[in-house]
Amino acid sequence: MIKDHIQGEVRVSNAELDDMVLLRADGSPTYMLSVVVDDHDMGITHVIRGDDHLTNSFRQSQLYRALDWPVPEFAHMPLLHGSDGAKLSKRHGALGVEAYRDMGFLPEAMFNYLLRLGWSHGDDEIISREQAVDWFTLEAVGRSAARFDMDRLTSLNAHYIREADDARLVALIRPLLADIIDAAPDAAAEARIQRGLAGLKPRATTLIDLAEKAAFYAAPRPLALTPKAEKQLGPEALGHLTALARQLEALAAWTEETLEAAVRGYVDEHGLQLGAVAQPLRAALTGKTESPGLFEVLAVLGREESLARLADVGAVAADQES
Repeated sequence: MIKDHIQGEVRVSNAELDDMVLLRADGSPTYMLSVVVDDHDMGITHVIRGDDHLTNSFRQSQLYRALDWPVPEFAHMPLLHGSDGAKLSKRHGALGVEAYRDMGFLPEAMFNYLLRLGWSHGDDEIISREQAVDWFTLEAVGRSAARFDMDRLTSLNAHYIREADDARLVALIRPLLADIIDAAPDAAAEARIQRGLAGLKPRATTLIDLAEKAAFYAAPRPLALTPKAEKQLGPEALGHLTALARQLEALAAWTEETLEAAVRGYVDEHGLQLGAVAQPLRAALTGKTESPGLFEVLAVLGREESLARLADVGAVAADQES
């Protein structure tokens, strides 16, 4: 009989246990004897492992008693399954932790997620390391197999990205940015990214995702335009951007509020829909058709960089006409 911290009291009759081979023909010990001697010599008091070793524990406890050694306490945790209920394998994401790091998962997200697999503390989902130390008990571990859910892990990672320190995030995505823009971001580019993280973090689920969304702040000029962005920059749109750039350049203060007022004033003055100017403006500033709020982007880029990017698309258009 074993009093297991997770499985409870488990009984197996001796008749169900086969005779153990303790020594091989060459005199070397088998695993069953070696692990008992090794654990005893190291002073192991608690054996915590997967429940696929439960049968081994009955055999090993017999050896402890036969040798008149204290029997350690046991806790057999249920194995992890994939989202389909089958035993976890690589196709489910059963990889080393370094693989999750390379996929852009933060260590605190991995810790929190793995902690919650098969263990709970009421309805709490977000659990810090300090809380885990205070709250964790083996008795709260469930007996049923937990299911590894990549979607849940990704959602948890998004939470921790939103809560992470901005300077730390910039440092973490720096090498990713270098691969995306084919250049190491300079100090000015990193400063822009850090200023823009408030608008980027709510949109990102992994560090890779965050780096891809932040890349336009660090990209060297002239920006490479996506095909969708190029379609936004026809002759009429470029004409509006040239005229708008002159008005923006004259602004006394470069803030989201003054920038929005100037753009909306230009739109009203020319009897346009906001999208007729806003979408080309976004394309010129970011090289894409999706980004954080347009006036936020202008403010984060700053006066000099914003006007330079607008001048770049104007120069391209001029070259095409000539």
